[in-house]
Amino acid sequence: MKNFKYKKTTIILLLVGTIFLSFSFQSKFFEVAKQIEIYNTLFKELNMYYVDEINPAELTNKAIKNTLKDLDPYTNFYNEQDVENAKIRREGEYAGIGVAVYYTKSGIEISEVYKGYAADKIGLKAGDIIISAEGQSLKNMDREQLSMFLKGASNTKIAIEIERQGKIIKKEIVREQVEINPVPFYEMIDEETGYITLTQFNEKASSEVKKAFRELKKKGMTKLVFDLRSNPGGSLQEAINISNFFIPKGKVIVTTKAKIKKWSNTYKTNNEPLDLEIPVVVLVNGRSASASEIVSGSLQDYDRAVIMGQRSFGKGLVQRYRTLTYGTQLKLTISKYYTPSGRCIQELDYTNRDDKTGKVPKFSDKGINAFKTENGRTVFDGGGVLPDVEIKTSVKTEATEGLLESKAIFNFAIDYFYKNVKIDEVEKYQFTNADFKNFTDYLAIDTTFVTKQERLFAAAFLSTENKDISKEYQKIKEKLFQEKIVEISKNQDIISNLIEDEIVEKYYYKEGVYKHHLKNDLTLKEAVKLLQNQEKYKQILSGK
Repeated sequence: MKNFKYKKTTIILLLVGTIFLSFSFQSKFFEVAKQIEIYNTLFKELNMYYVDEINPAELTNKAIKNTLKDLDPYTNFYNEQDVENAKIRREGEYAGIGVAVYYTKSGIEISEVYKGYAADKIGLKAGDIIISAEGQSLKNMDREQLSMFLKGASNTKIAIEIERQGKIIKKEIVREQVEINPVPFYEMIDEETGYITLTQFNEKASSEVKKAFRELKKKGMTKLVFDLRSNPGGSLQEAINISNFFIPKGKVIVTTKAKIKKWSNTYKTNNEPLDLEIPVVVLVNGRSASASEIVSGSLQDYDRAVIMGQRSFGKGLVQRYRTLTYGTQLKLTISKYYTPSGRCIQELDYTNRDDKTGKVPKFSDKGINAFKTENGRTVFDGGGVLPDVEIKTSVKTEATEGLLESKAIFNFAIDYFYKNVKIDEVEKYQFTNADFKNFTDYLAIDTTFVTKQERLFAAAFLSTENKDISKEYQKIKEKLFQEKIVEISKNQDIISNLIEDEIVEKYYYKEGVYKHHLKNDLTLKEAVKLLQNQEKYKQILSGK
């Protein structure tokens, strides 16, 4: 009898739970439907009665992006043009002229020319601004409009006007198929040590790494430096494939945990590895993210490679594309990923963003947890992959962070290029202390790098009615500028390397930068040094 009552009570509780869940789901569904209806009626009223004409697509695009901006920076709405651009990044191919660009109010400014492609063939240079296409001015066009001009069907011509150092030049250019190779450079550093750099995890990543690895093996490679520095990530599957090159079949590479159960998965290696014995050093830095952290984290957890450089970015979030109506898409964060040892390397806690300040807290502020690698070494979560061998650099100041977000270094490199007909050959070029002084002097005329203090002071001066304080204004302005120079000079090591790369690229293309690194990059030199000392290499991985 007691058993019957127990079962009866259990059934009642289950029914109540089911009803509660059903009610909760219906309540949420009703709330979503309600808010959509409110937006629809608001939109109709605006469109019908607002005094000026409204662009429906632009208004909706802004509304959606504003809706998503407080979630995380990876959850985004893609209109039809955005979808096409994302497809190009994933597949690594498109029909265009072979350039990287900035979209500006003046037009399309070329930031990099890809060697051997259409733009290079007709002599376009970094710093050129395309101001018209097919007779249409590009001035004051928005980003989406500008992005449509250079891409098109292969073998189609486009007449352009460019502005170069104050001169207007007319050109005709033929669009062609452009392939973005995620492995732009690989070479033997010495008789035994190979070097492969991977810049992104597009759909060609694993096949290109495999190709480079096999060719270097033919040249006698017995040690490898694998460079993932400044690699922002990409395809999860490509990260798994590349990890599998050095890890046995059947090993867990990454685990994802999502709100939707079917999106929580454990991903294992499915293929026989390329090489389980070759000593490997993987290079990472603060801009190595996502898929780069999956590869470096898994190789570290299995003690398969020594990780060297600076702590990686800390992006432990996985996104997936969801198809919406009319050719649009939503890319949204669906899960967090965990390395084989159980680490989540996500650094920023977007869920607990401060509502008042908008500041995003760091998981590392709440404490860092220890985990064990296969050999029993201690590794940590709390943001990014911490290298086994850390290469110290100066700590970036707030001013330096602002400098790196601006175009000042690019602008200086263009100015340098037109003032210097040639530089030393690619392996020998050095950016000197005198050059750094010239750079800080140049910042006095650059308008792109403005600190928060300078911006607030300028705004305060413009708002005052008393314009008889211009002398005092100039003194304070000069003082703020000098303080800015002092702050960025604390990071001369970081900034000089970045400017050196930017300048070398202007003369010798991107491949020149990698050739320059082989002879001059300090982290690369430390990697080679470690690989030559196999006793120390093995000692690091053993954890003893």
